[in-house]
Amino acid sequence: MAASLLSETDIRHRSMAEEDPNGNEHGAAARSSAPRWGPQHAGARQLARLYSPGKRLQEWVCVILCLFLFIINFSFLLLHFYTVHIFKIILGIVLGIVTADFASGMVHWGADTWGSVDIPVIGKAFIRPFREHHIDPTAITRHDFIETNGDNCMIPILPLSHMAYKFLTYTPGWCNYPLDLLGFWRRMERLIEWLTGQKPRSDDMAWAKKTD
Repeated sequence: MAASLLSETDIRHRSMAEEDPNGNEHGAAARSSAPRWGPQHAGARQLARLYSPGKRLQEWVCVILCLFLFIINFSFLLLHFYTVHIFKIILGIVLGIVTADFASGMVHWGADTWGSVDIPVIGKAFIRPFREHHIDPTAITRHDFIETNGDNCMIPILPLSHMAYKFLTYTPGWCNYPLDLLGFWRRMERLIEWLTGQKPRSDDMAWAKKTD
């Protein structure tokens, strides 16, 4: 069966303009009186109204916690910095950039492709900005620092908290040397033996001498 040839009008109608891939200036969208995208779009206005005070509070908390943990961990990293680890640090920076770029791309792709604003909690809090961006791409330029970075700051809170916990609970035994110079533990053993009559480590020695 021979394929029918399209007319010049059909070709122009079905083609996507290279300089206007979204059809904002050409095609049916351009000929319509309704706004196709932008802050005046009905969908964009409705999505913007879904930005709640609770969401704003969550973003503030995440930004403050993230910056606080970042300062703590960065201070500890500077305190424990050794030039012998410089190559590991450079490798970690490169791998971190690649991983963050890939992970953010996966999240962006997933939120763009699936999900709905109607999903409880997650929809209005995290999927809504993606839907708003598609209808009103310039909306992000009107968002302040908190709204733009609130969700980004939420992601590293748990790993940064774990990192700070490991720094704060690390015991290098720095007191051992000065206490040993002062004879602190030997004096404590003599004091307790004088008060109780019990020799230090007597029970431990008794178990060590058992033969059956």
